[in-house]
Amino acid sequence: MVEKLFYRDPYLREANARITGVEADGKRVKLILDRTVFYPEGGGQPSDRGWIEGKGFRVLVEKVTGKGEIVHEGVIEGRIPEVGEEVRLILDWEWRYENMRAHTGQHILSAVIKGLYGAETTGFQIFPEYSKIEIDWPGGLNWKDVLEVERKANEVVWADLPVEVEVYEELPDELRSLLRKGVSSKVKPPIRIVRIGTVDVTPCGGTHVKSTGEIGFLKVLRVYRKTRRLLRIEFATGVRALRYLDELLEDYWSALNGMPNKSRPLVERVGELKEELNGLEAERDSLRRELWEWKGRALLKEAIEVGGIKVVANVESSPMKDAQAFAVNFVDKNPGTVIALAGNNYLILAKNRGLKGIDMREVLKEVLSKVGGGGGGSEVLARGGGFKETPERVLDVALEAIRGCLRQASS
Repeated sequence: MVEKLFYRDPYLREANARITGVEADGKRVKLILDRTVFYPEGGGQPSDRGWIEGKGFRVLVEKVTGKGEIVHEGVIEGRIPEVGEEVRLILDWEWRYENMRAHTGQHILSAVIKGLYGAETTGFQIFPEYSKIEIDWPGGLNWKDVLEVERKANEVVWADLPVEVEVYEELPDELRSLLRKGVSSKVKPPIRIVRIGTVDVTPCGGTHVKSTGEIGFLKVLRVYRKTRRLLRIEFATGVRALRYLDELLEDYWSALNGMPNKSRPLVERVGELKEELNGLEAERDSLRRELWEWKGRALLKEAIEVGGIKVVANVESSPMKDAQAFAVNFVDKNPGTVIALAGNNYLILAKNRGLKGIDMREVLKEVLSKVGGGGGGSEVLARGGGFKETPERVLDVALEAIRGCLRQASS
């Protein structure tokens, strides 16, 4: 059984160990040791990172897994080590310490939420930039509620309460009654209980700071609903919280500096820009409709007539979305018309809703049978794409199909 030094002293950054197992695949190796300072992934806390050094080799440890037997996996520099060799273990201390801060912060946050709302924490995970918990809470939380949770959590942090780890072979009944979260039947002794003053008592296999003051501060970043019952809360502690706020402020001031009016608050400046943008959008829409009016008149002059129906056709340079908007507007404004627009790998077919005897889906099917591609639509509007032919050729085929349908309808 491996000696888990990270439980004996979570602040131990370096130690000596002996290799008991080696597996190598090119530059990647897996090492098993008789003792380790590296915490293996589990309970929402990611594994430790760092280095294992020996004579003639160095392993950059990227992943640590296992319980009874702990596997250290990473990239090796130098020769492949052998069983029995002594090595030096060196933690990436910043990574470990920020994870310890986050994990202890989670205990506090979960305890505060349970105290305020009776909501159980059902999930927890630490990421490089932030952490998250999931709580069983079908109700809502507004931002005022969230800030109250955050305030109470930070009161615990700033109270600098002791964080103590107790180990039991069997839990006394009086202790079980104090637990925020019950012990799973899958957990085998020894059972580790983490106690934070009188705020929280809960079973946990992770590593923690010695006192809540070491967390620095806890900042809730985001709250959103994952499912009908589960609410997800993202938060950061210590250096990670500071980095997040620094990035947020940098983004805030950069955005504000890019505004014509640089005075705070940003929400007002954004409101001003939205108003201006809405005005420009309305102006653009007006100009676009005016352009459509002139374009429609020009196309009607070139229209062909089949059985009293005017058929308009044109090769477009505009994107399909714009071409479709024009086609819909055109047939709505002009009774007794059909339009076919071909562009860069698309075909738009539309008719006035009052026009009977022709189905745009059927026209499109006939076109696709001759030029390839796919598409679909309704009786009034259809579109296709993925053709093997040029827009000019596609348009010619579409006109031929429209003429055929209209002649058949009028006969």
